[in-house]
Amino acid sequence: MDIGFTDEQELLRETARRFLESECDARFVRQRMAEPAAVTDEFWRKLADQGWLGIVYPEEEGGSGLGLVDLVLLMEEMGRAVMPGPFLSTVLLGGATIAEAGSPAQRRQWLPQIAGGGAKAALAWTEPNLRWDAAGIALPVRETGAGFTLSGTKLFVGDAHLADILVVGGRTRDGSTMEDGISLFLVPNNAPGLEVALLPTIDETRKLCEVRLDNVILPAGALLGEIHQGWAPLSRVIARATVALAAEMCGGAQQVLDMTVAYAKIRVTFGKPIGSYQGVKHQAADMLVAIENAKSLTYYAAWAVDNGLAEAPLAISMAKAAASDMARQVAGTGIQLHGGIGMTWEHDLQLYFKRAKASEVAFGDATWHRERVAQLMRF
Repeated sequence: MDIGFTDEQELLRETARRFLESECDARFVRQRMAEPAAVTDEFWRKLADQGWLGIVYPEEEGGSGLGLVDLVLLMEEMGRAVMPGPFLSTVLLGGATIAEAGSPAQRRQWLPQIAGGGAKAALAWTEPNLRWDAAGIALPVRETGAGFTLSGTKLFVGDAHLADILVVGGRTRDGSTMEDGISLFLVPNNAPGLEVALLPTIDETRKLCEVRLDNVILPAGALLGEIHQGWAPLSRVIARATVALAAEMCGGAQQVLDMTVAYAKIRVTFGKPIGSYQGVKHQAADMLVAIENAKSLTYYAAWAVDNGLAEAPLAISMAKAAASDMARQVAGTGIQLHGGIGMTWEHDLQLYFKRAKASEVAFGDATWHRERVAQLMRF
């Protein structure tokens, strides 16, 4: 593995940082937290103009055709800015599933719209059973002569209230394994019987929803990919999104460390900056070590996915487990070293702590991924 980045990748990182510093400052983030739509149409169009809404989609379908390593660099910068809105849910979940499993006609219909900023998507696969694996998909789907009927509830669906199209996972048969019998469907936001409700969340920059389907009738053409075989493409989408989320967590933690070090240099107690005290230095050093460890694992996971390595699933779970623990610990330590001001609403640290806590459990927390690592190691 080449641990360096290309000139083009470094340019992507620098461009993203400049753009987000200019267009997505803390005031903008706080404004969007207070609104049901955690993004403005203007900001979304600017993301499209940068080419980021189609960064990993094929060029022939309106995208940039870049890899997961490139996306990781972009997600790091988005994490530093606590960027609000449905980028993760639209680009890396809903849209990515269409790109992965859709027919040529389905991809042509939706991917250029998503990449151009004209449509948003969401992926509804988690349910009230709170499982992240294939066994968690239990929503029953009945085949009819004309298509399919879906009934059930999906929970913690990112930004479903903004989505023009939802990708819904359901169970079309009881197969010999939990992975067998899962199918994916395209459900328009105006489908009769579909209801979407916002959920209260700790991180108000990224909205989660409950999606209820009451005898939603879909035509045969709504099937995304092969019937009963939806878990394979869905698992690949979730895997890449997990790496991207780990990268975003690394970026947020890096910003917390930078803020904490800057504060430790100017906060004076007993006549000296608090950064001169050994206890503060050691905690900052621990933060740095944890961040760099999670970054290294995340970079390797992205590289392993891009290169199709057999150990990619192991690398992904290692990265997410490390990032989940690290983000929570770094955000908490940052608040502690800031003292009383770090606990206030006015200080931006609370934005990073809330994002860290929400991301810690998304796509499986550290415990879930450690168990997966153990299984993959075949103990």
